[in-house]
Amino acid sequence: MSTKVTKIAVMTSGGDSPGMNAAVRAVVRACVFNNIECMGVLRGYQGLIDNDLIPLDSRSVRNTISRGGTFLQTARSKEFRTPEGREKAYANFKANGLNALIVIGGDGSFTGGMIFNKEFKVPVIGIPGTIDNDIYGTQFTLGYDTALNTVVEAIDKIRDTASSHNRLFFVEVMGRDAGFIALNAGIGAGAEEILIPEENLGIERLVESLENSKKSGKTSSIVVVAEGDKTGKGVFELKDYVEKNMPEYDVRVSVLGHMQRGGSPSCFDRVLAGRLGVKAVDLLMGGQSNLMVGINNNEITAINLEKAVKLHHDINMDLLRVADILSI
Repeated sequence: MSTKVTKIAVMTSGGDSPGMNAAVRAVVRACVFNNIECMGVLRGYQGLIDNDLIPLDSRSVRNTISRGGTFLQTARSKEFRTPEGREKAYANFKANGLNALIVIGGDGSFTGGMIFNKEFKVPVIGIPGTIDNDIYGTQFTLGYDTALNTVVEAIDKIRDTASSHNRLFFVEVMGRDAGFIALNAGIGAGAEEILIPEENLGIERLVESLENSKKSGKTSSIVVVAEGDKTGKGVFELKDYVEKNMPEYDVRVSVLGHMQRGGSPSCFDRVLAGRLGVKAVDLLMGGQSNLMVGINNNEITAINLEKAVKLHHDINMDLLRVADILSI
C-alpha cells in the first residue's frame, strides 16, 4: 500500500455479537492515539451505499465497552452484492476522504471486504465478531465467551426446574453449522448428552444414553442440542420421539434463541476486542491489507482474509470424550 493511512472507516456487519462495541472503541482510540481520523459506518455495507457515516473520536465511544450489540448497528446488504451497489459504496468511501476499512463480523462480512479490496484496492482488515466461533484463523471470536456464559447460566436455571419436577429438558443453542457453543456450554453446565453437527451420534445413541441415566438413578436430565444438529430431527421432533419411546420421561423444550447474542460482554471479550482493534490499526499503518486479526495461544496473529473465509475451524472432538466421561 503506497498511500499513507490518514482516515479509517470501521463497520460492524452481519449478526451482532457482544464485544463489537468494545472493538469499535479500540479501533477509534487506536486511531486517535496515532493521529488518524476515524469514521463509523452505520448498518454495515448498506451504510456505505447510503453514505450513512459518522465521525468518531475518543469521547464518542465512551461508556460503550460494556454495552452489548453494536451502536453502529448492522445489516445484511443485498445491494452491496451487485457491482452497482459497490460502485456507490466506493464513491462515498472516496468522497469522505477514507483510505482504509476495518470490518467487524463473520465470513460473509469478510467476503464483502475481499471483493471491495479486489475491485477498488481499498485496504481492508477483518476482526472476527460472531458468537458461533466458527472462523478459521482464530481460537476465539468476539462474543463467543459471552454467549457461552449466557448459555451456561440459562441451563443452570433450567436444571433447577428439571430437578424439581423430574423432567428431561432439550435445550437448543445457536451456532449455525458449528457445535462450539453446544459442546463447551454442555460440558460447563454438566449436560447428560450433547448433540452437535460435527458428529451425528444418532437418535438410538441418545435413547441409550437416557436409559443409562435412568438406570444410574438420575431423575432429571439436560440434553444440549446445537441448532445445526444432524440427527435428522429438530429439537421438537426429538422431544416427540423420546416421549413416544420413553414414556417415563416428562419432556420439555427450551430454545434459548437470540438471548445468546445479547448482554454485556465478558471481561475476556472486552480484552480480546481491545487487542484485536489495536492490532487492526497497527496493520493498516504498517501498509498491510486483506488480513484478519485473531488470537492463537494468547498471541494476536493475522492471516489472509481468503483463508479465514474458505478454511474451516475444526472443533476439538476430544471434548466429546470428556463430555461422555463427565456425564456418568
